[in-house]
Amino acid sequence: MSDTQLRELATMAKAWPFEEARKVLARVGGKKPEKGYVLFETGYGPSGLPHIGTFGEVLRTTMVRRAFEMISDIPTKLIAFSDDMDGLRKVPTNLPNQDMLAGYLNKPLTQVPDPFGTHDSFGAHNNARLCAFLDDFGFEYEFRSSTECYKSGMFDDALLTLLRNYDKIQSIMLPTLGEERQKTYSPFLPVCEETGDVLQAPVIETNPEAGTIVYERADGKKIETLVTGGRTKLQWKPDWAMRWYALDVDYEMSGKDLSESVKLSAKITRALGGRPPENLTYELFLDDKGEKISKSKGNGLSMEEWLRYAPPESLSLFMYGKPKTAKRLYFDVIPKNVDEYFAHAKSCAEQEPAKQLENPAYHIHGGVPDGGEMPLTFSILLNLASVCNTEDKSVLWGFVSRYVPGATAENNPKLDDLIGYAIRYYTDFVKPTKNFKAPDDTDRAALGDLRARLEGLDADADGEAIQTAVYEVGKAHEEYASLRDWFKACYQVLLGQDQGPRMGSFIGLYGIQETIALIDKALSGEDMTA
Repeated sequence: MSDTQLRELATMAKAWPFEEARKVLARVGGKKPEKGYVLFETGYGPSGLPHIGTFGEVLRTTMVRRAFEMISDIPTKLIAFSDDMDGLRKVPTNLPNQDMLAGYLNKPLTQVPDPFGTHDSFGAHNNARLCAFLDDFGFEYEFRSSTECYKSGMFDDALLTLLRNYDKIQSIMLPTLGEERQKTYSPFLPVCEETGDVLQAPVIETNPEAGTIVYERADGKKIETLVTGGRTKLQWKPDWAMRWYALDVDYEMSGKDLSESVKLSAKITRALGGRPPENLTYELFLDDKGEKISKSKGNGLSMEEWLRYAPPESLSLFMYGKPKTAKRLYFDVIPKNVDEYFAHAKSCAEQEPAKQLENPAYHIHGGVPDGGEMPLTFSILLNLASVCNTEDKSVLWGFVSRYVPGATAENNPKLDDLIGYAIRYYTDFVKPTKNFKAPDDTDRAALGDLRARLEGLDADADGEAIQTAVYEVGKAHEEYASLRDWFKACYQVLLGQDQGPRMGSFIGLYGIQETIALIDKALSGEDMTA
């Protein structure tokens, strides 16, 4: 298919990245903006360690950017912006050296010592962490530091514009604040020349022609200061708007918790004479208790933790799916996303182009994935690790190489990685919760029947033949209310869990004789965990 034909399909594709991309194309009227490119932005507040939500925002924005590039020849840029000049207002609970950090409250994050001792400042440490995991995923972006932008003068014109429109900005912000806060609120936060603190001090005078403000310090002293050159820092909502205006941002997505802030910042941007960017409001990630994940609390699941147990593409799939729906982000969602990713990757390679554009794997890879098919599912490997009760990859490979002739760790490194992920996940999450059910009379009769039917199968019977035998046992033993109850009994008695794999495929992998031995072990009353 030609590039022209593919573009025609992309302009009609219903996948959400294309829907967002068309919004951006309409915004610029299908033409290159004066600045020479369309600007996508993501923001990060480095008051806490980078977390998985930050990664998700960059990934999703990148998907929209790639979709835009498919429907347009207009150049694009992605800026990952760090608000590292913000003052440290509280010490995140998941950091070391809490007492030391407490002594630097109100200092800009780039002036707070690094509690980990690896960088010049806490802000620099977090910025490095951010860039490292964006680089690991191969994102194309430009990193921007708030501190550098303020101090270099990049924001000076925008700051002076805001100063000239000071009353307009106040008329937007003050109605959103409580009565007491209204008395002292100013969009400008002076940076004290003596202490370096980012002050929340009342501004008592503005001088647009001179480019200065006069503020009153806590000790009552009145100080006049320029608003430019890093001598002030804006409150975050005006700061967000000023950044949109100064950089001429065309697209930025944000979480549902910031929906009102988006509206306020958009008003401020218009008051400055600019145009707010196109926006996607995404739903929040929740931890295992259903609470919003927070970088300061460190609850939920980190990117590093996910990648310990699953390939990166599975995390990308989780981020791709339904961005406007709140999703539980915890360890138990990992296996499903791993298997669904490989299923999408396999189907994408076989689909017609129009279907490929709707496939999540296409957006994860920025095109048709290469070699996405996996001969075994993550769920089956988890259950193989469970019955083998081992942390040794070679033990699992002994079964896998028999089930997938010719497969080795050397010629199938992705499968080898998946086996390693499965063993780690089993060891940390499945093994501690295993609870084998002692078979009752119904289970004994059915499992004895299954044993006999397995013995009657050919040694090289495939998964379908085995699955048929398992089904027949369930149908023959009407004591189970449904086939679902029969399969659940198999999982509980043989695997020590309520859910499990497709039994035919699992037995085909584990081996008929090995499964017969497992049934004998369960029926004899032996310790199934041994």
